Amino acid sequence: MKVELGIFTFGETTPLEKTGEAISHDERIRDLLEEITLADKLGIDVYTIGKHHRKDFAVSAPEIVLAMAAAQTKQIHLSSATTNLPTIDPIRVYEQYATIDAAAPGRIEIMAGRGSFTEAFDLFGYDLENYDELFKEKLEMLVKINQHEILNWPGGKFTPKVDHTGIYHRSQKNLPIS
Repeated sequence: MKVELGIFTFGETTPLEKTGEAISHDERIRDLLEEITLADKLGIDVYTIGKHHRKDFAVSAPEIVLAMAAAQTKQIHLSSATTNLPTIDPIRVYEQYATIDAAAPGRIEIMAGRGSFTEAFDLFGYDLENYDELFKEKLEMLVKINQHEILNWPGGKFTPKVDHTGIYHRSQKNLPIS
């Protein structure tokens, strides 16, 4: 059994104790990139970044931050924490993470989840009453995309029909989805 040491963040921008001031979102994202680079140099196994669509968190697009970090690091594994599937398109999720994997082969993971906050539902026009159904359907689609270059998807209540269409960019191996 291998024990891994990792760091998890949402890119919080809560006010600092000493000053009562919050750092800017831009500064927090730059700090995150420095933290990930240092963690890589120190031999930390994994760095995961969650997302929120609120003023007190800098990261609303973790895949962008992870892509920048992938280009600056050599060994650390990088993951979302979580990719909130109910409010995002599974095809775009796969394409984005497969593209990041090109810069950091074998070091990228999608942590598929539901999220602990619900601000994205209203923001992106989803009904919170469909929470479980959205997650289940979109997770099934994401897993199928990961396993098959050519997607045949019957469509569902929340996802469109996809008839024998290639999904690209492809990762060289199936992406870990946890």
